[in-house]
Amino acid sequence: MPAAAPQVPVMPEIRGLTPFGNLLHFMHDPAEFCRRSVAAGDMVRLRMPVHSPVVLHSPELIDQVLVAKNRSFIKDRLTRGLAAVIGNGLLVSEGDFWRRQRRLAQPAFQRERIVRHAASMVAAAERMMDTWREGQVIDVHAAMMDLAREVVATTLLSSEVGRRAEDLGDALEVLMARYSDWRHSILPGLARLPLPGNRRFTAARARLFTVVDEIVAERRRSSEDRGDLLSILLAARDEDGARMSDIQLRDEVLILFMAGHETTALVLSWALVLLSRRPGAWQRLAAEAEAVLAGRPATAADAARLPYAEAVVLETMRLYPPAWSIGREAIEDVEIGGETLPRGTQVWMFQWSSHRDPRYFERPLAFEPERWLDGLLHRLPRFAYYPFGGGPRLCIGHNFAMLEAVLLLATIARRWRPQVAQRDVPRPQFSITLRPRGGVRATLHRQPP
Repeated sequence: MPAAAPQVPVMPEIRGLTPFGNLLHFMHDPAEFCRRSVAAGDMVRLRMPVHSPVVLHSPELIDQVLVAKNRSFIKDRLTRGLAAVIGNGLLVSEGDFWRRQRRLAQPAFQRERIVRHAASMVAAAERMMDTWREGQVIDVHAAMMDLAREVVATTLLSSEVGRRAEDLGDALEVLMARYSDWRHSILPGLARLPLPGNRRFTAARARLFTVVDEIVAERRRSSEDRGDLLSILLAARDEDGARMSDIQLRDEVLILFMAGHETTALVLSWALVLLSRRPGAWQRLAAEAEAVLAGRPATAADAARLPYAEAVVLETMRLYPPAWSIGREAIEDVEIGGETLPRGTQVWMFQWSSHRDPRYFERPLAFEPERWLDGLLHRLPRFAYYPFGGGPRLCIGHNFAMLEAVLLLATIARRWRPQVAQRDVPRPQFSITLRPRGGVRATLHRQPP
């Protein structure tokens, strides 16, 4: 009698109840859908109207896609679609062009360059807090967006173009609103209709490009090194002496401006929400800031002396990662976890789920910054925790973002305690990033002297 053929594992699949497959459930409650997906297994197929993406939940499988077999993948369709809005910058470009751009931009993010900007980061926070008053009620998410926008305008473009930063920020808000509107996922044809929202979108995109083109043209003419990141990008040369074109510069400035202020603002906003629910954590953070800074402005050298502030940032990004998902598309048939994924397969990885996996995090839903103080970051499997992505496409600005978030959080905690009431705790809005829906209402209290 012939031997039985070996059993081939069948990938679990989450089937939908409508022609839209899983899309409506995913849109209605992404957090719940992520939990359902995790429960189905480490590698799960979904059903969507246009394609059936595969979702990976285990660090080992994610490692295969982002590192071991990264050349078999490109960015997913949704991410690549952003090129029509923000150009072909590092976030969306691929292949040899991406590698060249990454090589040219990398010097701007070397540590010795980053630390030069610490003083301007802290000064921006101090100026913001000088306008605060005891008992004042503010939207701290809006405040953190304004702060992060000022920081990125100063460090990326130099303070002299700060008057244009508001234009850039306002235009980006309009563009982000499009990607928060799930109607466009169900009915992509909406974007072609003469609707008011589409007209605002088109005008915002045009304004975005115009402002950055003007900045690049002015800086080309001046040839002045102002010590900002744009100066480094302007001076960058390839091996053959070629430099970035004006269009390439515009695309990189746009993505750095967008990612540079969005990520930090979200980390700080969610940190203030979480700290409001843990008075002891607030007290420990403020005590550390006062002990280290002793009433003076923070410096880059202080970051290493603020381990609890860093732990708060790490824990905040665990529970509320600013970029809550990563997508890839297979450009050839590729084997992952015993399954052959055909060319064109969309692969999704959710930091939102990975960072809450009880296999790697005790009390995964609890806000416990202390968990990071004994070297947890170095004991975790790679891709159990990956707020900045990983592999060759690791966020180029991750060290910049960490330094900025730690110094700004400590600077705020030394002087103020924005308190978010339980009734005002916002729900996360799952879009390109993880914004707090409706902002974050908080009451300002001075820290005792």
